[in-house]
Amino acid sequence: MSALKYRETIWSDVFPGNYHTVHALRPAVLATELALDLSPQQRQRTLWRLDGGSGSEKELQWLVARGYQLVGKGMNHHRASSLAKQVKRWDPFGKDWLGEAPAPAGYARPVHVIVKRKREADGCFHHTYYVTTLSFPSKRLFQTFYNARGGAEIEQFRNDKSGLGLEARRKRDFLGQKAYIWLTDLAHNLLADFYHRALVDSRFADYGPKRIVRDLLHFPGRLAFSDGHLQQVDLLSQKQFAEDLRICLERFCNAPR
Repeated sequence: MSALKYRETIWSDVFPGNYHTVHALRPAVLATELALDLSPQQRQRTLWRLDGGSGSEKELQWLVARGYQLVGKGMNHHRASSLAKQVKRWDPFGKDWLGEAPAPAGYARPVHVIVKRKREADGCFHHTYYVTTLSFPSKRLFQTFYNARGGAEIEQFRNDKSGLGLEARRKRDFLGQKAYIWLTDLAHNLLADFYHRALVDSRFADYGPKRIVRDLLHFPGRLAFSDGHLQQVDLLSQKQFAEDLRICLERFCNAPR
């Protein structure tokens, strides 16, 4: 799990290959609560956006009962077909249609249920459904909001694979792989700290982990310290962006901790 604004990893773990995503939801939620020290009042202002892999009815109900806001996709195709029969009006959304169905029982708070209808190549309809505790002015805005999820796959997973070698390094031992994932998280968060202390509002503000490691941390140079304080930054002046990086390094080393 990743905090996108700060580029930090909140929680990571490794599960056996036969472990379904839905079984990882509660450990992820509970670990996040612990890491962020979320109070019941803060949970009410915390939104979980889930894809279909985590959206069993039981887990969605548990999440709502725990006090969180929710925008999630259900994983039960039979329930989706059943809910579609209860939709009274279908509105177009691109090549698909959206409708609202009555909320099922079992939720601790009122929820809205949106059903999406899609025509397959064989002419048959395929239905999916979504559950949310939020209120939207229209079904179209809800679907647009749901489709905007997924930043973690780009911000963390893909960048860690390319920038930190996550995909290239594998451990056959299960606990060894866990340790490697946690070390990668540590490296990821150290880079996130460097980014916010040094690179924000600089010409490197759009750099992700891969470019930071490849283009900045491999920069030839030397830092001189005295009594724990930065005294001098020497960088190879022939390298492009040397002066800009010098300013960023001074900002990072002199930033309050």
